[in-house]
Amino acid sequence: MNTTHTDAAISEENSTGYRWMVLLLCWLGFVLTSVDRSAWGPSSLEVGQSLAVPLASLGVFATCYYIGYVISNAGAGVLIDRLGGRFLISVSLIGAGVFMFVFGSTKSATLGIAVQGMIGLFAGAEYSAGMKLLASWFRPKELGKVMGIYTSATALGVLIANTTVPRIITHYDWTVSYHVFGGVSVIVGIVCYLVLRPGPVYVAPPKDVASESRFQALIKNKDLLLLALAGFGGFWGTYGFVIWSNALMVKGRGVSPTTAGTIVAIFAVMGVFGKPLMGWLSDRLNGARRIPAMAMLALFSVMLLVFGSIKTELGFILAAPLLGLAAYCYLPMIVALVPRLVGSKLVGTAAGATNAFWQIGSVLVPMAVGTVFAMTGQSFIAALATLAIGPFIGCVAMYFVNERPSNTSCEE
Repeated sequence: MNTTHTDAAISEENSTGYRWMVLLLCWLGFVLTSVDRSAWGPSSLEVGQSLAVPLASLGVFATCYYIGYVISNAGAGVLIDRLGGRFLISVSLIGAGVFMFVFGSTKSATLGIAVQGMIGLFAGAEYSAGMKLLASWFRPKELGKVMGIYTSATALGVLIANTTVPRIITHYDWTVSYHVFGGVSVIVGIVCYLVLRPGPVYVAPPKDVASESRFQALIKNKDLLLLALAGFGGFWGTYGFVIWSNALMVKGRGVSPTTAGTIVAIFAVMGVFGKPLMGWLSDRLNGARRIPAMAMLALFSVMLLVFGSIKTELGFILAAPLLGLAAYCYLPMIVALVPRLVGSKLVGTAAGATNAFWQIGSVLVPMAVGTVFAMTGQSFIAALATLAIGPFIGCVAMYFVNERPSNTSCEE
């Protein structure tokens, strides 16, 4: 095992509870970058009216954000492994916050699109930086519950944005929401820089990492590639549902927009509470991640098909909790596997690279679902079946993952 502290020092650090402060700050940073990303949905129509952007072109803003986000995840991991999670998590939050504030002050659609790309570019680094810090403070056997808490930030970000931004717009203006969340992001970024520090390293690096480049080591890691494919399939289903579910229920089943929003809120709430629960459960199962992840992905695929066959508002409301549980709760398991599969020296690089690949699923799925929905005469079941393909492929990929590879020596 490779550590930077003696056992006595490790025990002293852990007894202070400081590592839970690390988790709290990483989680809070992830919540804010998720809010920054999710604020676009409830504010998009107001932004379009303010900047004279037609409805059909509003998607360009989100696309540009995700381009920056994917680029950041793919490249920031290397910087995180070299410069440390503390520095990059602070840069991520401060940079995203500054450009959120700039976006709230822009009067040009062209500038706004470019600024959205910059928000994504900075925000994307937070996830990998948090992963790097958490993997250095918590032992592998604890990472299930830790990653469950950490990744609950994405669902909570969706809830916060969709409950606060509309109210801010009603009482003030869409620009105020970007100024508020931008300012909070900057403040938390500064706090992270002042408070966070790296911890003892519990996961040993791969034996051959010194003789290979970082990306060569990742590309040759079959289990990591399978994990990337599994996450791609999961994100295809999760974010495809988040992006399209409101419109699909309104157009395909005649559900009112208000009720559709309530259904999606119920769906998201299950992610907030379900992720920590499933992460804790996987820790109790002797650190098992593969089987619980497979179970959630399989359930997710089935529930999407069930949801597609429902025709009543009550049916959607009843199905939403189980669908939300499955749609979010595979994530803490696959995230917790990353440090185990690559070792501590590559955690930042691997976390960024895998998340970048996972996010490609959320970038491609809107076009795929939209095309199927249009070509099938607005068939609701066809659109949901298209979403179900992703988690099914993810479940199959997870079956072949060896979650306890011999090239790392993870202390359990």
